[in-house]
Amino acid sequence: MRRRAIFTVLAAATALGGFTAPAAHADETVGDIQITNVDVNGGKDIVVDAVDKTITVSVTATDPSGVWDADFYLWRGPDGTDPYSTADGYIAPNEDTTPADCIASSATTSTCSKTFTFEPDSWLANADAGTWKVGVQVFANDDSRAERWAATTTRLQRHSKLTVNASPEPIAKGTTLTITGKLTRANWDTLDYRGYTNQPVELQYRRAGTTTYTTVKTVHTSSTGDLTTTATASEDGYWRWNFAGTSTTPAVKATGDFVDVQ
Repeated sequence: MRRRAIFTVLAAATALGGFTAPAAHADETVGDIQITNVDVNGGKDIVVDAVDKTITVSVTATDPSGVWDADFYLWRGPDGTDPYSTADGYIAPNEDTTPADCIASSATTSTCSKTFTFEPDSWLANADAGTWKVGVQVFANDDSRAERWAATTTRLQRHSKLTVNASPEPIAKGTTLTITGKLTRANWDTLDYRGYTNQPVELQYRRAGTTTYTTVKTVHTSSTGDLTTTATASEDGYWRWNFAGTSTTPAVKATGDFVDVQ
């Protein structure tokens, strides 16, 4: 299995496949080449379960001579950090070869792609969840080149699950209904799911025959990710929990649980 390349110092340019490490300065453009778009995972956050996940990163660029290669890297560190020497973390693409997979849309413009595989059973750890910068290099046929240290950003997130149960069912009108549930997320350190602690989760209700949920109250998860509260049963309808998500964990809604009120 591939292992993530994490550096505090970039020891050799060959560690990044097609990369040639530039001098210690930020964005660079040589020649007429222009980067027009950078896409990570189709514009979606990278949400990883407890199993491997592969995503694609691509760049569209144009140059009078045509574009033939590109390379990418994910990294993180505070503003002003040099990704080649002082980054807190560094992730290299799967493809160590050059050129990248480039598809020309015209004589001057191409979209080049490489893949990244995130492997909880090999190197991915819970501490890796969060926002990552996306560095890009592109190369033209006439030796024009461009690099953007932070062309865009992406969020690497731990997949979440949310359950709900409203009881008793059926229930008499005007009596107390108990609604429970559990918020869990992928644990990349243990390759399973664990409760997400002390998170605000909305209890929502939808009356039978309607399509819109209304928030009733907000409840925080316990130390094990459990949720429990009560509400008065007034009429037939659906109850669910709704979690808004965090920078490390995606939003998730439980499937509504129907309660027959008699």
